[in-house]
Amino acid sequence: MKKITLFFFSITAALFSFGQNTGITTASGSAVTVSQATDSKAIAPNEDLLILRESEFDFGKIPQGKPVTHVFDVMNKSKDILNISNVVASCGCTTPVWDKDKPVDPGKGTQITVGYNAAAEGPFTKQITITYNDGQSKMITIKGEVWKTPSASAPENKNLNDLKN
Repeated sequence: MKKITLFFFSITAALFSFGQNTGITTASGSAVTVSQATDSKAIAPNEDLLILRESEFDFGKIPQGKPVTHVFDVMNKSKDILNISNVVASCGCTTPVWDKDKPVDPGKGTQITVGYNAAAEGPFTKQITITYNDGQSKMITIKGEVWKTPSASAPENKNLNDLKN
């Protein structure tokens, strides 16, 4: 019993000593120790790499069966390179398109085109998640209302010839 207690005590002591010496990496990539991390001046402010001109777009009323698209402008306002690793929609009716594997230099921009297949009638709100630079993410939203198109064509106008005279 003494050996088991001594074993757990040794592991606990080792974990505490390891935990006190662990470093933290800041947003700028520099490492600081835990004691430095408690000093607010030691950690650089978290610069936002990905800036969106708009985070939501409303298509308004759109006809059923007519796909629509919108282009979201993305800017890199930081001093680091922006790598958009993935753009995922909340459902299969929404398709995002972006320049894959093309980093965005500081001060430059890129675009994410989001398409929506307006197959189902009624209001819609779809979320698109942008994942960038080691797991950071932002959300953009598209919304609107799909109105039902008539199932039959318009009736024939028998008086059309009268209008031509």
